[in-house]
Amino acid sequence: MTSEQKQQIYSLLKTAADSILGYKSSSFNENAPFFKDDEKIQPQEKQQPQEKQQPQEKKQPQENTKNLNQILPQSMQNVIEKIAQCTRCPLAKNRHNTVPGTGVSSPFVLVIGEGPGFEEDMQGLPFVGPAGQLLDKMLAAINLSRISNVYIANIVKCRPPQNRNPYPEEADACSSFLQAQIALLKPKAILCVGTVAAKNLLKTEFGVTKLRGQFFEYQNIPVGVTYHPSALLRDISLKRLAWEDLKFFKTKLLELNPGYESQYIPYVKQ
Repeated sequence: MTSEQKQQIYSLLKTAADSILGYKSSSFNENAPFFKDDEKIQPQEKQQPQEKQQPQEKKQPQENTKNLNQILPQSMQNVIEKIAQCTRCPLAKNRHNTVPGTGVSSPFVLVIGEGPGFEEDMQGLPFVGPAGQLLDKMLAAINLSRISNVYIANIVKCRPPQNRNPYPEEADACSSFLQAQIALLKPKAILCVGTVAAKNLLKTEFGVTKLRGQFFEYQNIPVGVTYHPSALLRDISLKRLAWEDLKFFKTKLLELNPGYESQYIPYVKQ
């Protein structure tokens, strides 16, 4: 406010007071005091509305990469090398070769047996003896083969003496290798051939007789169960039941991929 404006207001108030009282008010001097202009107040800048802070994205805890790599090897070759160096159980002492597995790198089906026999131990490949030849025929009957859409592995990677069933501690020693193979191969379905394979993979006490004719799951992968080819060679009456199992397994394969048969390439042993 300017000094002139202040003087005008002072005169108006003095006149009003004198008029009301009927005489000159002592509250106001005859001569108006000296007024100064008020300091100009800079107008405040209009505050901009603050932007709403976006909620900070909650950081997910990072996985321990070192530990993860120990669980999941970088490649199947890495798994094979670890199996070749393995001395976790007594089976390593008398082996000629480790038998990690054979087949395609992105299989539609993973076939799991129990363990290597004599021929497998000598060649380092699974299912190459008489039981292996029968297995190839069984797979061919539902348009599967080890050179087109199948990978074949075993519960243990070394031959048990006299082809006996692997002991639980031997299967446990090898379990991480099979788990790594499944994680790397990512099969769409698994076929367990024989009681040893089914019991160890599914963690059950039941054998083939109780498990066949139904599907189970391993890490969200459907699992079917049938007889081991060596059991069919010993008892030919089981072949009819095995054929029923294969047809039943095929229904699941067609459900998973109706066109899987087009990928089939017959396997011819050299």
